[in-house]
Amino acid sequence: MKALCWTGVDQLSVETVPDPKLLNAHDAIVKVRYSSVCGSDLHVLGGYLPTMRPGDVLGHEFMGEVVEVGSAVTRRRVGERVVVCSFISCGRCWYCQHQLFSLCDNGNPNPAVAESLWGYAPAGCFGYSHALGGFAGSHADYVRVPYADQGMFPIPDEVDDLTALFASDAAPTGWMGAELGGVKPGDVVAIWGAGAVGQLAAQAARTLGAAEVIVIDSLPERLEQTGRRTGAQLLDYRRTDVPAELRERTGGRGPDVCIEAVGMVAGNSATLYGYDDFKQQRRPGTDRPLAVREAIFTCRKGGSVFVLGVFGGVVDKFPLGAVMNKGLTLRSAQQHGHRYIPMLLERMMRGQLQTRHLATHVMPLARAAHGYELFANRRDGCVRAVFVPGQ
Repeated sequence: MKALCWTGVDQLSVETVPDPKLLNAHDAIVKVRYSSVCGSDLHVLGGYLPTMRPGDVLGHEFMGEVVEVGSAVTRRRVGERVVVCSFISCGRCWYCQHQLFSLCDNGNPNPAVAESLWGYAPAGCFGYSHALGGFAGSHADYVRVPYADQGMFPIPDEVDDLTALFASDAAPTGWMGAELGGVKPGDVVAIWGAGAVGQLAAQAARTLGAAEVIVIDSLPERLEQTGRRTGAQLLDYRRTDVPAELRERTGGRGPDVCIEAVGMVAGNSATLYGYDDFKQQRRPGTDRPLAVREAIFTCRKGGSVFVLGVFGGVVDKFPLGAVMNKGLTLRSAQQHGHRYIPMLLERMMRGQLQTRHLATHVMPLARAAHGYELFANRRDGCVRAVFVPGQ
């Protein structure tokens, strides 16, 4: 089959690789219809996750058709149209039983790698380095899905493929940020990042009753799309003193909930950007926490900061004193998609959650390297590049 492989830092190649096979009775094989690039894939592409190996298949957000199931798979059947959660969870361990699916004890077959980095290992994730299991990703014709009964969700007939695609990762990530961030009716919510996850966090915050949602970015096309699709207010951080503006809009208090949806490669007009970027580009294991810093300084006293963006290493110049002295609640997680995907598909079916517009560039898998270039460099208004295997 054809698959998009990581061949080195900032290097990709569509290659012929062996077809996946069932490895145990709980596996399934899915024929991929759509697979989206995600912002966290850029961390892999840029070599910020040191456990990637040449030939690893990228991609973790996808939907498709079930073509084979193991003998122990009872909930899913061949021929079903499904969306697959990007994180791989067993559904039985203590963490899964407490709906902390991205922390599953059994979804990552290489726990020692992550334990050496973070103390404990999270669940596995498709196409996201050997620290998260070394699983082949979704930018391919076919994907093996472990724990198929847990991680594959049937798509209602009323939901089209492109809409359902974003229930794999972006939609549950955004919803989780708003829900676990504690958004309540009447809150003012600030979101750093107008990509797919930031836009979906904005939709979720609105649904949860936020009185005002403010989204911060610098890309005109993304800001315009966010305003049109979510009704959020918009701030361009290159043109505005974001902390001052947020204080002004909240009577001096600051937002009740701040959601960081950018991650380790954040850009910013702040002086510290050059310092963080210099260190990160030399890859000593540090990340760029620019948006996190700003969210912490800007959030009202007693407010909540939720970190949705992916980080892999350590940060310095972290304002721990602000967290403690302001009495902030600071939370984060990889997405617990199994908790949210059925509900999100239901909302998509009812027209209550809009995602299809995020697929701004749909192209054959053969042109995936070009799609990554558009997405990584924010060219041509690209919010998400989506790949179609078999074309």
